Amino acid sequence: MPSSRPALAPDVAAFYRTHSTFSDPGDLARLYVDLPSDPAQLARTARDLMIHRVEGDLFRHTHPADRLHHDADTRYLDDILRIVIARDGSPLTRRRAAGDRFVGVCRDFALLYCSLLRHSGVPARVRCGFADYFETDGFHYDHVVTEYWDATRGWLLADAQLTDPEVTAAWHVDFDPMDVPRDRFQVAGRAWRDIRAGAADPSTYGLHPPEEGPLHGEFFVAGNVRLDLAALNKVETLLWDIWGTEAGEDGRSMTDPLRELYDRVSLVVAPDSPGDISFEAVRRTFAEEDGVRTPETVLQLSEFNPPRHVTLRPF
Repeated sequence: MPSSRPALAPDVAAFYRTHSTFSDPGDLARLYVDLPSDPAQLARTARDLMIHRVEGDLFRHTHPADRLHHDADTRYLDDILRIVIARDGSPLTRRRAAGDRFVGVCRDFALLYCSLLRHSGVPARVRCGFADYFETDGFHYDHVVTEYWDATRGWLLADAQLTDPEVTAAWHVDFDPMDVPRDRFQVAGRAWRDIRAGAADPSTYGLHPPEEGPLHGEFFVAGNVRLDLAALNKVETLLWDIWGTEAGEDGRSMTDPLRELYDRVSLVVAPDSPGDISFEAVRRTFAEEDGVRTPETVLQLSEFNPPRHVTLRPF
């Protein structure tokens, strides 16, 4: 009988098994030598080196202002590792005290975990989208996780940020963080498609609910589709790196041509089944669609620092 095990094309496996410019530990790859190979253990390793900006109270810790303001603007994994070992030079398998951790956001957990997986030979990629498991208010919060290849189950979503039991309990998580249900974390293209089909309310997607500010709605979902396409091409930028359709005078305006662009892109990055993503279409769309392709220079709009244009390392 033919095998029912999922298969990953060799070129796709090779692409996602190798480092990107952003996930490459560079000359600090030596720190990875004695790491475990099990994906769950690697996820916990990533968790124990970082603390999220909003987790101060959970860990009974107050972030120093300079770390709160600057750590998460660190774009490349080798620079993140330099910060980690400067604060505690122990092996990466040692759980850091809260005050010695890198103060990041979800993207940083996902990128570090992706780097550890790729180094161990597991195909992995960062995915941008929305999670409903941080509150019970029905809002879908801007979030980033890691998607990794499991030889028996195919592509799985993993949220390394949740792999500390104390964190899992705080958010009342009732699923395995190594296999996040796809209705609990929606990749951005799936959210876009549901909104366009009238099956989801765009005001329930964003950085925060409407009553807390303007960063929600259709334009915000479109921005995450742009980020997700880039990440599928191993361009794992900061979440506040702006380019393409968002870089104009009013990045929050949506027109019918823009909606049609994101309709096309969403079908590529979020087909009906995650196993149906066409690697060729992902690469072609990123290369050919001017409105979403990452340029050499992006506009960085940090929460705590002035806007500035940044020229990226070659990717």
